[in-house]
Amino acid sequence: MQSGCSIRALWILNNQDTVIFSRKFPVVEKRWLVACENESDENFKYKPLPCESELAAAFIDRKKREGSARGFGLRLRQSTKGSDSWVDDPITRHLISLHINNEEKSENYLLWPMALHLKGPYTILVLPLIEPRHLKTYSRMCNSSDCGSAIGEQENISSLLLELPSITGAFIVAHTFGDIITGESVEPEVVVAASPSVGGLLDSLTGSIGISGMSARPKPAAAPAAASTASGTAMSGASISDAPKIGFRPLDKDALRSFISSAMPFGTPLDLNYANISAIKAAGFSLTDLPPADRKQPAWKPYLYRGKQRILFTIHETVHASMYDRDEIPDSIKISGQVNCRAELEGLPDVSFPLTGLDASRIESLSFHHGAQVPEHGGDKQAVTFSPPLGNFTLVRYQAFCSFVPPIKGFYQLSMVSENEGAFLFKLSLVEGYKAPLTIEFCTVIMPFPKRKVVSFDGTPSIGTVSYTEHFVEWKLITNSRGVSGKSIEATFPGTVRFAPWQAQRPPSAGSAVGTMADEDSDFETESSSSGVNVEDYIMEKMSKDLQAVDLEEPFCWHAYNYAKVSFKIIGPSLSGMSIDPKSVSIFPTVKAPVECSTQVVSGDYVLWNTLGKCPIAATPEA
Repeated sequence: MQSGCSIRALWILNNQDTVIFSRKFPVVEKRWLVACENESDENFKYKPLPCESELAAAFIDRKKREGSARGFGLRLRQSTKGSDSWVDDPITRHLISLHINNEEKSENYLLWPMALHLKGPYTILVLPLIEPRHLKTYSRMCNSSDCGSAIGEQENISSLLLELPSITGAFIVAHTFGDIITGESVEPEVVVAASPSVGGLLDSLTGSIGISGMSARPKPAAAPAAASTASGTAMSGASISDAPKIGFRPLDKDALRSFISSAMPFGTPLDLNYANISAIKAAGFSLTDLPPADRKQPAWKPYLYRGKQRILFTIHETVHASMYDRDEIPDSIKISGQVNCRAELEGLPDVSFPLTGLDASRIESLSFHHGAQVPEHGGDKQAVTFSPPLGNFTLVRYQAFCSFVPPIKGFYQLSMVSENEGAFLFKLSLVEGYKAPLTIEFCTVIMPFPKRKVVSFDGTPSIGTVSYTEHFVEWKLITNSRGVSGKSIEATFPGTVRFAPWQAQRPPSAGSAVGTMADEDSDFETESSSSGVNVEDYIMEKMSKDLQAVDLEEPFCWHAYNYAKVSFKIIGPSLSGMSIDPKSVSIFPTVKAPVECSTQVVSGDYVLWNTLGKCPIAATPEA
């Protein structure tokens, strides 16, 4: 059978588990019918796709059986034979099966693999085409007596999925539809400087591209994008995109059908780029949009650009950190980065440049756009040649270690002085050792208390402002863009926070065991006060007794852990050392096109763990 991706059907459900949109692809379904008829196993018969009511009923039944839409993902006591959790693999939280009950024909059959994607109030299910043998293999695993994938076992979920590249395509389709129906379909961010363009020779020499130059549009282009670019002139830097900024009204069925007819008319995805599809529909093609006779037009560039030529690069890095401020626990800092590009070039040129900062000691993984040609590399530089598509696209993705000191470092301490009052202290240093030019657009620290209600706080920070809600305290260190000239910014914030009286939050399934623990509270309190036990230890022990188990979806919202989360955005050098020299970028055939490069660093999960409290750590093997 095929090695690519074809979709048999897709369904969209609302938060009442009602199917509100579905699409079946008869051409792909015919291929599944033929494959089933050619199957040598007489017990394996073709089963038609379910109607909307049957699918909704099967999905509701699975939620009851598995505990939630995603399910357990692991074999538990309540897992039943034949269910996804019986397979005992977390992937079954995302790749699910449904047991369809056809009452008219008195049939019950398995529908797998269903790519599950939850987006806002919607549930998207996508069923890709596989081979009958894959479905039979999964059915056997759902009824196997063994738990998990035994060593040496021939049938296991990992080996099975390696044979099914169509599943990757199904998830891409699901995520694309999720972004579209919620109006969140966006392109990779490419930043253009807001300094005014003076044109001519100076632009060519300096690469100074003003917002006024953003009026040059690919042809055809969507009207909403052109209007949105003009509003960026008052900003210090603006993003540029071809994607419509305002998505259509959630679940506009006509718009979904229109997108399907262009992106995957017969069930095989052709182009899932929403910006491309929207632009083509907005303006169509022209007789002048013909590729050069000596060049082959790539699939990722369905039409040619006409207008003012230029190239924009943006290195976008997201830094994830766990800061402990403890000698026995090393801090953990990882960077997820990508090089986004927008090449507004006429014709079908090739662009090449050396990408620097690829030291193997810092870069963990590296991948390139499918339109790029990259020879084997070594050392600190990598030659990259690519044929750019239209609009914004991601040229490079990478994972790296931080080559500088953390942009925000310091410590956070919280000590419970009583059951309902805690004293805290922050001492932070921002961009210590970083060189100009550097701009901090914003920096905010949040102390979350998901299980306690904040009633008041006292304290004055050395810089910034403070506010609070019922469940967190927010410290805004920097609210407006602030340039840094090589000196670090020191900030301290001592204070106290008061909570409403503690109320134990017991899980409903705890039963009599929790009641027994509650009955023992008064005895424990008497014993602790008379035996000289540390008051803080007693308070934390008492509060931790009533904690619910940590939620897999929200690993940090557990009261036993106290932490502060830092959010920031920095314009300046990359933390990984990745860089592009605009002067080294060359274009073939040669054209005069200014090149601009920018870098921005934003925070991901940037956590300061309470130095005086508990904290989760991951054990790393010794080298």
